[in-house]
Amino acid sequence: MCPPGCLHAVCETATRRGLLKAGFAFASAAAGLGAIAPVQAHAQATAARHSFSRVQDLTHTLFEGFPTFSGEKWFTVEKPVTWEKDKVNLHRWTLMEHTGTHMDAPLHFSKDGMSVDMIPITDLIVPLAVIDIRERAAADPDASLTPDDVKAWESRNGPLPEGACVAMNSGWHKLLDSPKFTGRDADGRNHTPGFHAETADLLIRERNVKGLAVDTLSLDPGLASGEFPVHYQWLGSGRWGVEAMAGLDDLPETGALLVVAGPKVRGATGGPSRILALV
Repeated sequence: MCPPGCLHAVCETATRRGLLKAGFAFASAAAGLGAIAPVQAHAQATAARHSFSRVQDLTHTLFEGFPTFSGEKWFTVEKPVTWEKDKVNLHRWTLMEHTGTHMDAPLHFSKDGMSVDMIPITDLIVPLAVIDIRERAAADPDASLTPDDVKAWESRNGPLPEGACVAMNSGWHKLLDSPKFTGRDADGRNHTPGFHAETADLLIRERNVKGLAVDTLSLDPGLASGEFPVHYQWLGSGRWGVEAMAGLDDLPETGALLVVAGPKVRGATGGPSRILALV
């Protein structure tokens, strides 16, 4: 989900910046068939090593009126075919890609990044690291997940797992039915937690992390509306994001495996997704 002005900002900015950065492994190697077998073998080995006792659904139910930063309705349902009339049920959905619990593909904030259908499926089943900033976010809705939060997590749990997704638990997933979920004030600005740009830079340059995830509507803090530094840095580097996650309180800081079941739509910049954690 983009804050207000997002689509306009993307159109104006994407043509001015070459944002798909070199150096991220799959961005340069995905087209090489020789790399496919090792990647698949690694993913299979990872899955074989991971045992789990439950599946945690991290997906909010999508409905008409699901909150957006601007207040616009980004998901509507029509019923052109009904049981009473046709003895069949069939719905027509109209939606923006970035609504509900959804993923952001690199293409969302880069000129020529990967669309959802281009992301290797092996990059969408990854270790999950949950970083809890609930206490700070409760006191300050403009709080952000900082490099210090990452380092504190690592002091307790060891280095971030290779190829992990780092998820921010701000407690916002519990506020879905509250105006605080969008944090929109009288001046039209949003107050919601997100990742600090310095954190995105740290994870790009010094860690092997494939995804970021938040329980808010944006990877960026709400007050970054119109600037989107984390979106541009993170997605522009060839990595993916997940927004509006649910159920993070029920997960351990480390040890879960994340499954990002995004829509396989040609050219999609993102889309509503079913997000699962194997715990």
